[in-house]
Amino acid sequence: MKRPQLISPGSLNRMIAEAAGAWNQGDWPQSLELLERAAKFDPANIHILLNLGERYGFRYRSADAERCFDKAARLAPNKTEVLATAGRLAAGFGDYPLAERFFRSALEQKNVSADTVARLAEIYERLRRADDAAALVAHALRLDPADPLARLTQAKLHRSAGEMAEAEAVLRPALTCASRELRSRCFYELGALCDRQGRYDDAMAAWLEAKNCLRPDAPAQLAQLQPIIRHLQEMRENVSAEMLARWHASGREALQPWHRVALLAGHARSGTTLLEQVLDSHPDLVSAEETEIFTNEAYLPLRRNLPPETSMLAGLDAAPANELHRSRENFYRTMESHIGSPLNGRLLIDKNPGRHYLMPAMVRILPEIKFLVALRDPRDVVLSCFMQPHPISTGTVEFLDLGNSVTRYGRVMGMWQTLKPLLPNPVLEVRYEDMVADLESVARQSLDFLGVPWDAKVLGFDEHARNKLVRSPTYADVTQKIYKRAQGRWQHYQKYLEPHLAKLEPFVKAFGYG
Repeated sequence: MKRPQLISPGSLNRMIAEAAGAWNQGDWPQSLELLERAAKFDPANIHILLNLGERYGFRYRSADAERCFDKAARLAPNKTEVLATAGRLAAGFGDYPLAERFFRSALEQKNVSADTVARLAEIYERLRRADDAAALVAHALRLDPADPLARLTQAKLHRSAGEMAEAEAVLRPALTCASRELRSRCFYELGALCDRQGRYDDAMAAWLEAKNCLRPDAPAQLAQLQPIIRHLQEMRENVSAEMLARWHASGREALQPWHRVALLAGHARSGTTLLEQVLDSHPDLVSAEETEIFTNEAYLPLRRNLPPETSMLAGLDAAPANELHRSRENFYRTMESHIGSPLNGRLLIDKNPGRHYLMPAMVRILPEIKFLVALRDPRDVVLSCFMQPHPISTGTVEFLDLGNSVTRYGRVMGMWQTLKPLLPNPVLEVRYEDMVADLESVARQSLDFLGVPWDAKVLGFDEHARNKLVRSPTYADVTQKIYKRAQGRWQHYQKYLEPHLAKLEPFVKAFGYG
């Protein structure tokens, strides 16, 4: 029997709207509290429970997310649909073990859809469980021979096995699927297949078609990006060595105890994932991959009560010691929740490519931090970003166009060039090409910089990566031994890059690739 709603529909809707507003403003505790109250007032509301579970998941509180999803499934008249939705939401916030559990439960119900089976197959492909993924793909295609996600996953399995012709054959029927997002992913995969076979014009044609699928969403994202760019430019123009040195010195005295922590940055597709996996293989190191934890838990809370027009540097400069302490505690506590274990003195690697603009905030909040920055031939970086099937967002919308990709590279790495001579913290640049040529030397140099003793386990990074969830688009690549096929790849596409090479030339020379 359905339990009664203990509040009027209007009051409930206002509470849910307030929760959404608090979430959008970055007041996550208030948002969660309001949704918990809403769930108590309307205990049979499955949509509230799923929404609450998803928000707990994005706050790295998996146990609470699971509790909400389980309750929703118990109450649901259509259990299969709710279990599948819970699996999809868990995959969305990156908890693949939780997603697997709910998808598995959905598969045990009647009338499971091909899409749900294919979503679990996709997770198994990402987790390198190829046999399990293949079995589920076959199941999904029995339910719906045209299911595009099943065909895309099957193509990836064939590509991983070196079966390029078979991969293309199963993929091509999915290129006309109705979903623009999924159709785009299929064209990206086709581009990767063509590239591996040396069919470079066909690869570029496929990637351009992938971009066309996403292009209708670009104007809104580009509009949201413009004020962010202006904000970052203002910071770049006003940051100073004196300011950073003052923050660093005051932090040494006021912000204790210190922890062992490093930011692994560099432009996206510069070898950050490879270096992260090498370092994470060391027993005295632990890495967190591309989270928003520093932004959401440490930096944004300092701005919560400031006027919106307050600049980043002014807000940081005015931050009182007690709030800086709270930001530090939030950062380390949430990192431990995300990692799933206490740091226990291990050195934390926060891998976040492209986050150079946050370095001043890190000097202010985490003055003990070291900065490890990956470099790679800018031409290969731009091409690689263009090739990747990124979901459309303010952070990826510029990758829809080669010219905009070059502009973004200049903005990100120009920020690094500005900050590097100003930072009072230890800094080390690591070149991707050096890692490929002599991994042991680069690994020794990086560990020495971090103050960590040598351990040969880091040379077995590929085996380590096979036993770890990797969220980067290169999740399959880092399970392989070092390879050189991505080095100098831009030369195969030089005619497409030619109109933009002049803008990259200063970085090519500055980073030693000219």
